[in-house]
Amino acid sequence: MTVVMMAATLGLSAQKGMTPPAGGKAISNELIGIFFEDISSAADGGLYAELIQNGSFEFNPTERDGWGAGTAWRMIRPGHSTGHIEPLSTNPIHANNPNFMRLYIERVGHYYDYAGWTGFGIQNDGFDGISVKDGAKYQFSAFLRNVKGDAKQVRIALVEPQQGWGRNPKLLAEAIIDVNTSEWKKYDAQLIPNATSEHAALQVLVLTTGEMDVDMVSLMPEDTYKGHGLRKDLAEALEALHPKFMRFPGGCVVHGGGDGFWNTYRWKTTVGPKEQRRPLKNTWGYHQSMGLGYHEYFQFCEDVGMEPLPILPCGVSCQGANGGWGMRDQAQDCVPMSEMDEWVDEALDLIEWANGDVNTKWGRVRAEAGHPKPFNLKYLGLGNEERISPEFIERFKYIYERVTKAHPEIVIVGTAGPGSHPGNRDYENGWKLADEIGLPILDEHYYEQRDYFFKSRQYDTYPRDRKTKVYLGEYAAKDKKLIDALAEALYLLHVERNGDVVCMTSYAPLFARKTNTNWNPDLIYFDNERPVLTCSYYVQQMFGQSSGNYYYGDCVNIEGADNLQEQSVVLNTKTRQLFVKVCNASGDRKKANINLSRFKSMKSVATMTVLTGQPNDENNFDQQPIQPQVSTVKMKKKMSIDLEPYSFVMYQINL
Repeated sequence: MTVVMMAATLGLSAQKGMTPPAGGKAISNELIGIFFEDISSAADGGLYAELIQNGSFEFNPTERDGWGAGTAWRMIRPGHSTGHIEPLSTNPIHANNPNFMRLYIERVGHYYDYAGWTGFGIQNDGFDGISVKDGAKYQFSAFLRNVKGDAKQVRIALVEPQQGWGRNPKLLAEAIIDVNTSEWKKYDAQLIPNATSEHAALQVLVLTTGEMDVDMVSLMPEDTYKGHGLRKDLAEALEALHPKFMRFPGGCVVHGGGDGFWNTYRWKTTVGPKEQRRPLKNTWGYHQSMGLGYHEYFQFCEDVGMEPLPILPCGVSCQGANGGWGMRDQAQDCVPMSEMDEWVDEALDLIEWANGDVNTKWGRVRAEAGHPKPFNLKYLGLGNEERISPEFIERFKYIYERVTKAHPEIVIVGTAGPGSHPGNRDYENGWKLADEIGLPILDEHYYEQRDYFFKSRQYDTYPRDRKTKVYLGEYAAKDKKLIDALAEALYLLHVERNGDVVCMTSYAPLFARKTNTNWNPDLIYFDNERPVLTCSYYVQQMFGQSSGNYYYGDCVNIEGADNLQEQSVVLNTKTRQLFVKVCNASGDRKKANINLSRFKSMKSVATMTVLTGQPNDENNFDQQPIQPQVSTVKMKKKMSIDLEPYSFVMYQINL
């Protein structure tokens, strides 16, 4: 792969459009992306729109103490019906989902309660309750089979449980299903609630005695993001960031985290029919159903218009395995070199699945799932912040050489390990390896207190003649106040100045559920009703809105500037838009002098976006004091502006 090809691939050459004025330098036009990891219930109970928890009955004690196949379910018997339930694994729908629930219906009561009905069955309360809207459509599905007795009449009901002894649930919607086969069969029904409820529950009630098996219970809103099964408000919040790429599925999820290499995420078991996907213990201590799998990730990237950046393991365990966090030289779990071809095939087959013709083995799998056109994968990550040990280097080289030989068109992203700062052993070893093999991109990670982002300008000193570009794949200031977001804004302005060296960035983590947060801070918090967009979210959004491919560093002068002020002017030659960004993270008012004389065709009216407030302000479920303020303003080629304390200002100007 030549340098010219690499520059074009990484977005470092001029886009089609206007000729840039002199004095600028080409930078990456893919600087702002997102990193999705299933941490803090980001997938199940989050971005994945499924409303039923443990619908496949696959929860187990290895995921969390006290869990089992019946977790999130409870037996119900309105009308004094009798019976019992039993989790089984004999003759399942598929070996990847061995557990199901058998219902033994001994007596169907004649005393009608529960909104005027009776029966024996099970109830699921979803994730902290099921949130439904009046008049909205919800699609129920389940695999059922009649094991013993007459054909079963089954009532599917959405109810709102009422507080207090003897109070019957309020019926919101219902449907009747007739189960008339002894083989597994998928049944569907549509439920339309007659009222809004934030704490609904789903009931599956059998009205005929005998035995019946239940598996893969699902309740999905019909109105999902572009009809592809993702929760609409969360997906739209990501779309509004204007991301250029998405890295997935992790993070430590990629290679098993602290649980060891046995718990490695395998992409092949996350595509195809959902009843055939293999669920996995999440390294953050809960369950991954894989309802949100590789197909859904790639589809989401296509829907938003961003490049997919999947990350695959490369034969070495997470740096946190076997006490690795506290024992720097603890041996890593490694795949024997004699078995490494399996992991090479994992990468080659993924490329075929994403890009292959429908007549190829894995291209056919993609087509059968409803996407005959290739996804046009360009980037592939190998490894996720592992220690850059001799074992890692040997295995990484083995995969890298074989994948690049088979697919020289794919841009490989490597890893610099955790804590990617000069002087760190993994960082130094990672860069040494990258230089040796001519790696296209190296992924750096670091989480630091805000002072680091105020003071550090790490990329100013990186060599300009290096073939390897930087992907800052995980970073954040370690709090979620406005002052932390402004520290991140200062650092991103520094990154734009070094956009010839840094080609990608992504804040992490992306999502956190209010009731199951493993990590703080996060970019977006959410419950069943809404997302909460943090101060850092709006900083990311402003940079996503202002992407470009040329940087000008001499158009703005901030009087008396120190480490708490930064500026950037970025040109997008394709859209003919100019972006002027100035940040003041100090408590003092500053003056900025702007000179845009070189941009001859500049329009006199601009859009100004301002993010400002008190330094300790933060957005949460109770209040959201920090919101960007957008206005239309007059713009001159030469002008001075006053920068308010604790503010980030962006001008968008058409040329």
